[in-house]
Amino acid sequence: MAPLRWGIASSGKISHDFTTAVGTLPSDEHQIVAVAARKLADAQKFATLHGIETAHEGYEALAKNPNVDAVYIGAVNNAHYEIGLLMLDHGKHLLCEKPLCLNEGQSKRLLQRAADRKLFLMEAIWSRFFPHYRLLRERIGRGELGEVREVDVEFGFVLADIDRLRLKSLGGGTVLDLGVYTIQVCLWAFGGKAPTKIVASGVTNEEGVDLEVTAELHFPGGGIARMKTSALKQLNNEAVVKGSKASITLHDFWCPLKLTDTDGTVRTDALPPARYPFNFQNSCGLRYEAEEVRQCIRAGRLQSESVSHADSLLIAHIQDEIRKQVGVVFPEDAQFAP
Repeated sequence: MAPLRWGIASSGKISHDFTTAVGTLPSDEHQIVAVAARKLADAQKFATLHGIETAHEGYEALAKNPNVDAVYIGAVNNAHYEIGLLMLDHGKHLLCEKPLCLNEGQSKRLLQRAADRKLFLMEAIWSRFFPHYRLLRERIGRGELGEVREVDVEFGFVLADIDRLRLKSLGGGTVLDLGVYTIQVCLWAFGGKAPTKIVASGVTNEEGVDLEVTAELHFPGGGIARMKTSALKQLNNEAVVKGSKASITLHDFWCPLKLTDTDGTVRTDALPPARYPFNFQNSCGLRYEAEEVRQCIRAGRLQSESVSHADSLLIAHIQDEIRKQVGVVFPEDAQFAP
């Protein structure tokens, strides 16, 4: 069977990490054949480092490249929608960095376009493909935690000076950047059910984007998830899932190599060595989502069961509601009502 041929849209830090992670997978299953950036020099530099045969100036050239099967979008948040539509309209399967889009309206349109074109699309919620996430879901499924009653999760780093986070023009804020992780782990623990009530408050900067958010998601049956995101300080970055019988803790919950199990046992995982150092923690784990994409496409599936289109729409809906309560509004919100 021929390998899945990847194109990379954007030559930034996360694209470097994704490309390096894919390099740890068998080359007869995954090949990165092209990279595109707004500036040709950036694409060429990236291509030279990673041994990629084709460097494109601009994303349209990548969309038109007949040798590319699937595109990974690693661009800034507010570019996902336009680049995504462009790739789908040229017949490319998509793995798009989270958040999928800036709001539920954009997300709905992008997912609909993928469905209309009969192309695979997945939001790159890589966390869910780590073995420890699988283990958590299995334990819940087998009733080992009892009924899931609470999730406590916090995610924070000192990021207030980082442009992609602090600028409204780049679709900034912790709800989109970090909140996507905290929301998805809450939904994972509660089996993908939609919350019945959302209560949120937060702190915004002079740009009007959120630098710190506290939220509660109330689930049917009385379950509650408490989440906190911060760009002002380092938090404990753990997710604790509490059931009526037992609890599980995911350490570094967004990319966990360590889990405290129901019986108190600490389980650890390892990632393989890679050709280059990574920009972000445990980024070699991006290999798991790349392999999920390949397996889904090979099986003719248009979405992943672990990050379904419904999951992405629910996450976007929750993000919109939290932003609304905190008072963060993007120009795209009026333009793209759900």
